[in-house]
Parts: sequence; C-alpha cells; structure tokens
Amino acid sequence: MRQAYQVRLADLGDHGYLMCQLTSTALRDATKALLNADLALAEQVIASDVRLDSMRANAEQVAFELLALEAPVATDLRAVVSAMWIVADLQRMGALAIHVAKAARRRHPAHVIPVGVRPIIERMGRVGVHLADQAGLVLRERNLELARRLEVEDDLMDDLQRELFTLMLAPEWDNGVGPAVDIALLSRFYERFADHAVAVARRVVFLVTGENVGGDTTPAEGNYAPES
Repeated sequence: MRQAYQVRLADLGDHGYLMCQLTSTALRDATKALLNADLALAEQVIASDVRLDSMRANAEQVAFELLALEAPVATDLRAVVSAMWIVADLQRMGALAIHVAKAARRRHPAHVIPVGVRPIIERMGRVGVHLADQAGLVLRERNLELARRLEVEDDLMDDLQRELFTLMLAPEWDNGVGPAVDIALLSRFYERFADHAVAVARRVVFLVTGENVGGDTTPAEGNYAPES
C-alpha cells in the first residue's frame, strides 16, 4: 500500500511537468498565431483548454484522495499541497496563452500587432516560453538554484512590458487607440504568464525546503480578459 501511495505521489509531480510542457507549447503557438494572423493555429490553441482543465481536475482528484485516505505529513503533505497549487498556476498559464490566441481569432483576418511592435511581442513570447520550460525543469528535477534564478529572469518580461508602454505612449504612436488597447491587454497576458511560471518555481522551493517564499497573490485574470 505504501509503495502504491508513493507512486501516486510521484505521478502528481510528473503530471505537473506535462502540464508545463502543454502551457509552453500553447504560448509558443498562440504567439505565432498572433503575429501571423493564423486562424487555424489560434483555434488549435483555444481547443487545448479542454485538456488543461481535465488535467487540473484529475490532479486535484488524486490530491484530494491522498489527503483523505493517506493523511500525509511532513514532506509528503507538502508534496500534495504544492501539487494542488502548481496545477492551478499551470491551468492559469494555459488560460493566458488561450487569451492570446483569442486575440488573434477576434481580429482575423487583420493582424493585431503593428509592424513596429512585432519585435517586442516576439521577445515576450520567447521569454514566456523559456520561463515555462524552465519551470518544467524545476518541477522535474526539483532544482532550487534554477527555481530562484527564475525570479531574476522574470525581470526581462517586466522590462519588455515597460518598453511596450513607452512605445505606445510616445507622441510618435500613430496606430490608433484600438490597437493600443489590444496590445496593452496582450502585454498583461504575457506578464501574468511569466508571473505564474515564477510562482510554480516558488511552490517547488516550498515543497523541497518548507520555506514559504510566497506564491501568486494577484487577482484572477478573468476580471479583465476578453472571452470572445
């Protein structure tokens, strides 16, 4: 029985790693769809929502069963609680990637991103994918050094967001209000995606050390994300 319990506990960690890979792919493809006005790719990303929700629900069901039937303590308890937090963060990352894809679908066949803004959005997409990939490594290897490094790497996303707002608020901005609103929302999606990747790394630090380094405490994205 104890061996079966340990297997299920390990499966929770593997489940988080797979979700991390899925969110990384979703953001990569959503960014491509956004920059290329690729409706088919945008729809593919949007359809991944079902799988992400199912994966979160399955992981939470296992976690609840372990809590109820095994009454884990110490490190095992931290593993179960951390897994519940982590899959919630990863589901939100997937939802943010889907919001990017929905922006591409909403404006199709037009391009959402003006030519002068494309390099910044491309970099934001690359940084977000990199952070998701690194968070996956942190989950799989429980690498605390890498987990703490994500805090620093996340600063690049914040810098890119500031660069984007500086560009839009400059007197030379001639792309109009509508594109500016779209870009402001998109920059928020990328920034929040990165924040959740960092939150995943923080959960792993808690799991391994018991150190409460804080998680994600900002409001849910649903308060501002368009659904169409």
